[in-house]
Amino acid sequence: MATPIPFPATGPLMADVMVAACPSRRILSHVTSRWGVLVLLALRGKTLRFSGLRRQIGGVSERMLAQTLQTLEADGFLVRRALDVVPPHVEYRLTPLGEDVAEKVGALTGWIEDNLDRIPGAGLADV
Repeated sequence: MATPIPFPATGPLMADVMVAACPSRRILSHVTSRWGVLVLLALRGKTLRFSGLRRQIGGVSERMLAQTLQTLEADGFLVRRALDVVPPHVEYRLTPLGEDVAEKVGALTGWIEDNLDRIPGAGLADV
């Protein structure tokens, strides 16, 4: 592994998630947040409008969904497209980078679902 350099750095980033100031930590928190994971999973391979996303992701408030979409868009994981129709429609889809990270997150969530009965704390509702 390359020797980590202090951040902010000039030139190519040498990411090390274990370094407190590494920008990878911010992206990790966006991708692995509860709503970030669910948005990525919901948009895998499809385009959805805000209302469709909200229906698919149980329990998310409009505010949290909007905030999560803005964050993932700023990170380059999804594209927001406003359609010039009446009433106005906005669609969201993953970028190729977003599809890639969604695949990784999907592997983790799939493992959790497959092994839920083996996880001692799974019966505790803390959501």
